[in-house]
Amino acid sequence: MALDSICLAAVVEELRTSIQGGRIDKIYQPGPQDVVLAVRGSSGNVRVLLSANPSHPRLHLTSLERENPDKPPMFCMLLRKHLTGARILELEQPYMERVVIIRLEATDELGDKVSRSLVLEAMGRHTNLLLLDGEDRITDCIRRVEGDITTGSRQMLPGLFYRLPEPRFGVPPLIERELCFRGESGDLAPAVRQLWNAVKEKHSTPIMLLQDGKAKDISFLPILQYGPSVELREYATFGELLDDFYEAREQQERTKQRGEDLLRTVKNARDRTARKLENQRRELEATHNRDRLRQLGDILTSNLHALEKGRSTIRLPNYYDPEGGEVEIVLDPLLTPQQNAAKYYKDYNKAKNAESALTIQIEKGEAELSYLDSVLETLSLAEGERDIQEIRQELADTGYLKQRGKSTKREKRVSGKPIEFRTDKGFRVSVGKNNSQNDMLTTKLAAKGDWWFHTQKVHGSHVILWTEGREPDEESVAQAAALAAWFSQGREAGKLPVDYTPVKFVKKPAGARPGMVVYTTYRTLMAQPDEALVKRLRVK
Repeated sequence: MALDSICLAAVVEELRTSIQGGRIDKIYQPGPQDVVLAVRGSSGNVRVLLSANPSHPRLHLTSLERENPDKPPMFCMLLRKHLTGARILELEQPYMERVVIIRLEATDELGDKVSRSLVLEAMGRHTNLLLLDGEDRITDCIRRVEGDITTGSRQMLPGLFYRLPEPRFGVPPLIERELCFRGESGDLAPAVRQLWNAVKEKHSTPIMLLQDGKAKDISFLPILQYGPSVELREYATFGELLDDFYEAREQQERTKQRGEDLLRTVKNARDRTARKLENQRRELEATHNRDRLRQLGDILTSNLHALEKGRSTIRLPNYYDPEGGEVEIVLDPLLTPQQNAAKYYKDYNKAKNAESALTIQIEKGEAELSYLDSVLETLSLAEGERDIQEIRQELADTGYLKQRGKSTKREKRVSGKPIEFRTDKGFRVSVGKNNSQNDMLTTKLAAKGDWWFHTQKVHGSHVILWTEGREPDEESVAQAAALAAWFSQGREAGKLPVDYTPVKFVKKPAGARPGMVVYTTYRTLMAQPDEALVKRLRVK
């Protein structure tokens, strides 16, 4: 859901306490529609996310680490030029509007104090983030808009005076239903005004609504209308609530945007491999009846005296039949009797040789299909451009993507970092996000005494529990296994068998695909994928 106007007001009050009077130290733009301000405030250093993503626009304090591009976008450079070192004077939000204005005091090129403003319009498809000068002219915006009378979109272009959108007072649907559930009827405006005033006086509670364990909605007050079918989970701050609520869906969206071409390439390759395998299996099935061809050749050979050229079929005694019946044999009328018999023997030998060749091809095809499935799984774990680039390199190395000519040799290879966790007993755990990281963890970084975890017969990440000379406790082993279960294709299947063994028993065969290993002398335990555990143990 989008952040409604009253919940946004609660977030603004939380921000006002943390950043009003503070200074902007650094500015980042981790995504095309997201800006992060590092603010030095009275309560310490904090980060503020301003997202102009139409699917989930918002601003709030954030503790999530976001990967920044190697080259900052132009809008980020513009904000750095005008706002680095600026002091935050005030945060404004018009009544019941999803618009927030951050008033700032900055310093221009001559060292004079000047007024600047950052405006977030969190209004669905019309969402935008704008930088205004002291006269409220638009310096620039994250999304320039030419304007269209038919759609109601306003012009948003550098040099124009900024004007607020037309007021559209409306009760958020969730709150409207909740007020009605609590007995309000008729004109809801007074009740809404009361809620607004309560929020502005900091009487609000960050709450996530969960249904069947999955995030359903967010609110600033307990939502009672759903009864016991929906769990209400309180958070300490709105920043933590919004980080938790949007993190998973934003990661999926970023992966989809940045890895769309890779996803399409891998899916196409996987579909081709699957179709080829299906055809080969049918051909192999056909070879299983090859003895019948040899028998027909034997019958023809023993009855050459009864054959003559030009016949298309013949019925002969079938001495392979225990009951002594006859068999009808198809002939080529253009061939002699001897040539027809020889043709059956030739087809028999061809089927015999085909069985051997097809068996080898099917084994290779199944290994290729398994590898491509593993790449699809790693694409779902990608958390940023670096992870996507690492998978791109892997696909180029394995021949699924074309190399970029001579320039590729000069390009620096990207090497991403695994996801890091710490068990409750203090053991470090690393999880590979792609096959390259899996290989690096298992075959290069881990010591022989460290423990390796992987879901049994299901594609997933390599998980390393670093022992550092200690014997892992049962709880740490169980938590590492739960991580392996979560970072696998079987995440939604409930409990999964997870194999684990010291790294010394894990080997990579010569010529094996990235991420492929064999292992021996292992133990298995059933592990439950646990999202709450993943979030709790992850090292930020």
